[in-house]
Amino acid sequence: MKKLTTLLSFTLVLFMAMSCSNNKSLQSYLVESQEKDGFFYGDIPVSSLMTTKTKASEEVLETMKSIKKINVAFLKKTADNNEAYEKEKKELNGILAQEDYKNLMTMKTKGMNVKIYYTGDTNSIDEVIAFGYNKEAGVGVARLLGENMNPAKVIEMMNSINIDGDNIEKSFGSFF
Repeated sequence: MKKLTTLLSFTLVLFMAMSCSNNKSLQSYLVESQEKDGFFYGDIPVSSLMTTKTKASEEVLETMKSIKKINVAFLKKTADNNEAYEKEKKELNGILAQEDYKNLMTMKTKGMNVKIYYTGDTNSIDEVIAFGYNKEAGVGVARLLGENMNPAKVIEMMNSINIDGDNIEKSFGSFF
């Protein structure tokens, strides 16, 4: 009986150890980036994405209402931080390679490599992640948290919005 109890205890401990994940989450990365030298971190209000000049469709406005929060972390590239740039790019690539994050699209724009990921179901996205890097600009990640976001409508929204730099600058304490 004692051997059976020991065997069951060992099996339970082994099962619990195997269920623990050593994978770093995007949330923990964002929290840690607040403390890193040279990193800019902040939350962007959804309202700062729209300017008074923007003519958005009702669908785009509805999509924006489904977004609750936007987190951004960015390391600006300088001549002195090439090693940090490469390390952060590799770390973010590793985090986003986890099976939780599904690739929505990849593109190059203005010399910047951009990858868009999501979590949740294809019909109901909970999180959209934009990861971008460029050897001149730096490396960064933006995370849009929401409820039941439609992927097609999120892409439509991203294509139709104009970023209001003045409002974002105020939100971040003018680090852009």
